[in-house]
Amino acid sequence: MNAQDTTRRSLLGGAAALGLASLTLDGTARAAARPRARRRFDGMSVLITGATSGIGEATAKAFAAEGARVGFCGRRVSLGRRVEHEIREAGGDATYMRADVREPEQIRAFVDRMADRHGGIDIAFNNAGVGSGKLLHELTVSEWDDVQSTNVRGVFLALKYEVEHMLKAGHGVIVCTSSSAAEQARPNGGAYTASKRAVQGIVKSAALAYGPHGIRVNAILPGTTDTAFVRPPGIPDADWAAYKKAFGPLNIDGLERMAEPQEIARAVLALASDDFPYMTGASVAVDGGSTAGRKMVRPAGA
Repeated sequence: MNAQDTTRRSLLGGAAALGLASLTLDGTARAAARPRARRRFDGMSVLITGATSGIGEATAKAFAAEGARVGFCGRRVSLGRRVEHEIREAGGDATYMRADVREPEQIRAFVDRMADRHGGIDIAFNNAGVGSGKLLHELTVSEWDDVQSTNVRGVFLALKYEVEHMLKAGHGVIVCTSSSAAEQARPNGGAYTASKRAVQGIVKSAALAYGPHGIRVNAILPGTTDTAFVRPPGIPDADWAAYKKAFGPLNIDGLERMAEPQEIARAVLALASDDFPYMTGASVAVDGGSTAGRKMVRPAGA
């Protein structure tokens, strides 16, 4: 090898070491390949209940965009397949399975199948829930039971079966959806508020029980969020936009607007990440400041 070749090879190696454009042996420039930045949840297994729409859907898409292998359930098959397809079309990894969180056999089958598929469960987001907009004396017993069975029993069942896998692994993070309504009751929200307060109780006990085993458990308390959960069916987009514009300043102290589902999803991802390694047993309000104030002059979902 002559002196000229030696010089060129030295330049090539030095540029590559610095991650700069390098030189080929004929002296032409060549762009150096740069490694793709690692995403927060690359290769991690994430399980979500109630992800066929709204906050759950937004969170499933956000986790997948950050590299997670997402398994999610919901009762509405057509919506579940749509979310699954959209995540895969965007290059993400998602698997939908129909499961009703009120049914022990179904939720166990869902958890076990996703754990088997992904080699365990690193993160679980227990989000499935329903609402109620009736005064207590107007509620039927079956309506009361449905809210409690979905929002409380569903969280209990999901957590029960998720924890079995996390205990084997010696680590895990669980986030459960409570609500700002747990802290700010409304006249027609007795069943809903009771259920979301119960979720906070489950989270506190679970955090104490499983913290020594490397499992963190927290609750997120979303405020009123622009989803089908709060938007009346059939309302035209223009009318809904006008309602939202009026609703915010009247009902939400602080930011004076409804949340977008993606904003709640970002908070879930933050709680599930390594950014909060010492947080467990907490209930985190992501509500635009509504529970910090005294507004909420007309009812709405949360």
